[in-house]
Amino acid sequence: MKAGAEPKKLAILATLLVVAGVALYMNVFSGDSPTGPAPAPRAAAVVVPTVDTPQAGAIGAPDTRRAVKNNAGTEIKFRQGSLRPEDRPDPATIDPTLRLDLLAKVQNVEMEGTMRNLFQYGAAPPPPPAAPIPLPEHPPTIAINSKPATPPPPPPPPGPPPAPKAPAMTFKYYGYKVSKADGRKEAFLLDGDDIIIAGENDAVKLGRYKVVRIGVNSITIEDTQFKSTQTLQLQEDTAA
Repeated sequence: MKAGAEPKKLAILATLLVVAGVALYMNVFSGDSPTGPAPAPRAAAVVVPTVDTPQAGAIGAPDTRRAVKNNAGTEIKFRQGSLRPEDRPDPATIDPTLRLDLLAKVQNVEMEGTMRNLFQYGAAPPPPPAAPIPLPEHPPTIAINSKPATPPPPPPPPGPPPAPKAPAMTFKYYGYKVSKADGRKEAFLLDGDDIIIAGENDAVKLGRYKVVRIGVNSITIEDTQFKSTQTLQLQEDTAA
């Protein structure tokens, strides 16, 4: 335990007792005086001397706590400016003239983009129009064919329908005979199971066919319906 700490503690305690007695007298005993109105309470300036606080955990270290008391007569003052007089500006050197020229200069500044002027009321002005795209000085020329395209020729008209073709004859020519009396020729034809004997210029099959010429190895027959002729070859292997 330090020996020099006891006088400092006694001095702090005595100072606090004196301050407490003055405050008690001003707040309690001064209000009970019958003569004249009570004087306005003044702010009591509390001076707390600086004490070397021993390190935490040392044996016999005092518990230093600051007691804060809300007193109705305490006046609160806010600090304005610097505490040192030499740092405060001299009022005699301050120019109180209102610089309207500087305000007008600020008002004439053009706002860029969609920013608004703080000195003008109303809706914000529309954004400026976009700059036009510059065109080339020598644009390329495009050839345009002024002549209309020639339309394709119309399709030719359809021709007459093809003539019907006669169906193939089913006759089989397998022989002939010659008459000794007049030399007339007669051909032997087989149509399925029917045996037909006809001479030249004879009509067969109900007049549908006509024998035109009878030869040794072939016979010519006309289709009277289609007006066409067909030549049939002799078939020797056909049984009579």
